[in-house]
Amino acid sequence: MAKINLLPWREWERERRQKEFLTNLGMVLVAAVVLVFLAGTILDRSIEAQADRNDYVQVHIDDLDRKIAEIKNLRKKKDELLARMQVIQQLQGNRPVIVRVFDEMVRTLSRGVHYRELTMEGKSLSVNGAAESNNRISALMRNLDDSDWFAEPNLKSIKEEPKNSNYGEQASRFDLTFVQVSPGDEAGEE
Repeated sequence: MAKINLLPWREWERERRQKEFLTNLGMVLVAAVVLVFLAGTILDRSIEAQADRNDYVQVHIDDLDRKIAEIKNLRKKKDELLARMQVIQQLQGNRPVIVRVFDEMVRTLSRGVHYRELTMEGKSLSVNGAAESNNRISALMRNLDDSDWFAEPNLKSIKEEPKNSNYGEQASRFDLTFVQVSPGDEAGEE
């Protein structure tokens, strides 16, 4: 047999395989770099898109919060206006009552009695006055008790006032309280 030297062929084959391996390795590295870059780009875009959606939602949330605050403010104003309207309606409804109370005060006033001071707190009236005699004060209390508009007359104090120029030596000064009721109220009927 002839002597054939196969060593260079094996060496060439080894070099070819090594070049092929390095080429494949380079392509895999390039493909990996491209994939990592593409994945990073896709993730960045996804993050930006989510940030944009979050900003959009936050803008609308802020807008809704502002509207909610405005609605609360409007409800508060509405409640205040309703309270004012109720007070005005109550005052309008009570206007004839006050006139009637003063009219009834004059009707129940006995001869020989006059009022010096009149105060009203809620439904309670306090009267400070002077009278000719104690009998006149008793007549005033009976008139108040018989009235449809007043109830519970209560004499707090009575003092002699002999130096009263209007009524003479038997004059008295008195403090009296009573309650204003409307005709037909249960308190007035009891």
